[in-house]
Amino acid sequence: VQLVESGGGLVPPGGSLRLSCAASGFQFRLYAMSWYRQAPGKERESVAFISRTGGIEDYADSVKGRFTITRDNAKNTLYLQMNSLKPEDTDEYYCAKSYGATSRDMDVWGKGTLVAVSS
Repeated sequence: VQLVESGGGLVPPGGSLRLSCAASGFQFRLYAMSWYRQAPGKERESVAFISRTGGIEDYADSVKGRFTITRDNAKNTLYLQMNSLKPEDTDEYYCAKSYGATSRDMDVWGKGTLVAVSS
């Protein structure tokens, strides 16, 4: 089972990025997925959640209206579209696999991709 994030980088405030997470080794379409973020010395924060079919989405209050989580079950890929980025969005971003179709508990994590928002 493997999750590989990509798409991070340096972007000015107000800019956009799209993160991708390529999944392999399991039946991606059967599991809910999430994006988390963590800065050094801080607790990991749940950013966005999506159920296995995409019918349920949930976001942290800090990113609602700016971030959108989507998935392509045919491509085994999870996405996070991030718009109107702020300096406080600077973090390492991780994708994670749920234990089940709608569970909020994660059992597999990627290695992360760094997002830096700065002018």
